[in-house]
Amino acid sequence: MFTSMKASLSKEEEEIELIIQYWIRILNVKLGWINEFDKIVVNYAITFFMFDPFCSKSKLVKTYNGHKNWVNSIDYSIFGNDKFLCSGSDDKTICVWNVKNNKQIQSFNKHLKAVNCVTFSQYYYNNYNRNVICSSSYDNTIRFWNFKDNRQIQIINGYNNWISDIKFSSFNSGRYLCYGSDDSTIRLCDIETSKLLYVFYGHKNTIWCIDFSLLQNNESNSIGIIGGNGYTICSGSDDNMIYIWDIETTKQFNIFKGHTNYVRV
Repeated sequence: MFTSMKASLSKEEEEIELIIQYWIRILNVKLGWINEFDKIVVNYAITFFMFDPFCSKSKLVKTYNGHKNWVNSIDYSIFGNDKFLCSGSDDKTICVWNVKNNKQIQSFNKHLKAVNCVTFSQYYYNNYNRNVICSSSYDNTIRFWNFKDNRQIQIINGYNNWISDIKFSSFNSGRYLCYGSDDSTIRLCDIETSKLLYVFYGHKNTIWCIDFSLLQNNESNSIGIIGGNGYTICSGSDDNMIYIWDIETTKQFNIFKGHTNYVRV
């Protein structure tokens, strides 16, 4: 996918390209697609980079600097006519970047420990015209940030274990938030009410990655209740297992046991 760059590129850029080639081979790269799949964003160390993967020269488009420690998560979204990137770091902060001018426009620093995951919320934008980011952290909280108004608007806390991955539902325009934890459980909550709906038990170790099944063409994107809609949640854990969960019953729909080590992406 990435071919060798010209000799005119710096040694650092060449080293970065080799790292990305390795990441792609092991499928351990956090991706964000921009402009109809013509650019890719990857996070590495305390910076992250924007590449043009369909250019024969694998052109490095932009490097984003701003964090003081590891970048653990990135996400991309379009709100109206504007395109944004957000990033979460071990430096306990979330940064927001305007893709059009490549400038950092916001930074949030209320997490008490490293930020594990960040993701944009389409639900808040579509229903309240708010530009909102959701973040999870080792401080055992999930926080919602309105970067248009530069303030924290919501917090989910009260857990004794840190939160790893977070995902918004593919149905109901992302009204429901799923998150995995160090306590080996997966939880599903309604962000409109902050109410915890379901807890999924079964994993034997930390859960690192989760995702919803894709929006079904034969189903409405606006369901009245969760349950009986055919949607599932997939999760990967340090117990080497991948589970598929039925949202209606909170039971394992399927279990994949082929890995001999951690499942983290």
